[in-house]
Amino acid sequence: DDRADRVSRKPKTKRSKRFLESRAPKLTEDVKSAMIMKGGNTSQTITQALKDIYSLKKPNAVLYKKKNITRPFEDSTSLEFFSKKTDCSLFLFGSHNKKRPNNLIFGRMFDFHVLDMIELGIEKFTSLSDIKVSKCPEGTKPMLVFAGEAFDTDNEYKRLKSVLIDFFRGPTVSAVRLAGLEHVIHFTALDGKIFMRSYRCLLKKSGCRTPRIELEEIGPSFDFVLRRTHLASDDLYKTAHRQPKALKPKKKKNISHDVFGTKFGRVHMQKQDLSKLHTRKMKGLRKRRGEVFTNSKQKSVPVNWKCR
Repeated sequence: DDRADRVSRKPKTKRSKRFLESRAPKLTEDVKSAMIMKGGNTSQTITQALKDIYSLKKPNAVLYKKKNITRPFEDSTSLEFFSKKTDCSLFLFGSHNKKRPNNLIFGRMFDFHVLDMIELGIEKFTSLSDIKVSKCPEGTKPMLVFAGEAFDTDNEYKRLKSVLIDFFRGPTVSAVRLAGLEHVIHFTALDGKIFMRSYRCLLKKSGCRTPRIELEEIGPSFDFVLRRTHLASDDLYKTAHRQPKALKPKKKKNISHDVFGTKFGRVHMQKQDLSKLHTRKMKGLRKRRGEVFTNSKQKSVPVNWKCR
């Protein structure tokens, strides 16, 4: 493995040492970065679309302005080379030709080799600059919404959903403030097409503590059609999702969680002898000397009492 050989080398300077340490495997990996590039033949639509998606992905993205003469579905060696060079595990490739006009390829890498590639054709596009409203700040973590039965039933749409989540999810955070939830990216699968819309959340006054939420479209807006796909095998896909043992939560006995995250514990106790159980003593239940209790409805009868 080239990466293992590079990391195993002894650095000669502190700068090279820091560089090799940044590329070394970690228990918690860094945020996934994306490289955005265009092919040898492009159109104005593709060029503007790549710039808009780069604006959504910043700062975890690298935009290549020069053309790259390559065909990812036929030969992916150049993509793997740039992936090693920039340490990017995601890529977006734009091209345009007569057979496949306005073409975008979303993909991701595993160990600097192509894992999944999905080709989408742009049928309708509205740029960020075409919608004259205020935009979300750079680096805002978006909320992703997927609508459509195909995302849950069709295998290609399932993998497309996974690729789009990897591409747009942003950094992993432990907590988010309410005012930070202001960007929504919505994907809809309907009639063989994928509609991508981008909104800004507006918190309006509602007369109560909970604000009223309105969505304002900020762009970009895409109408995609699914074209070619290159999906990893089930074994490779399972290997790519494998977690280190150190990150796996340790199982605790007799502790479980429900679907809402509530924690339940099971306590094991020995069998109790209820004859020796100490209960609360009351004067009314105290037994008098020389009395025998018969039925609960009858009164206590003295033992030495004789009938005449």
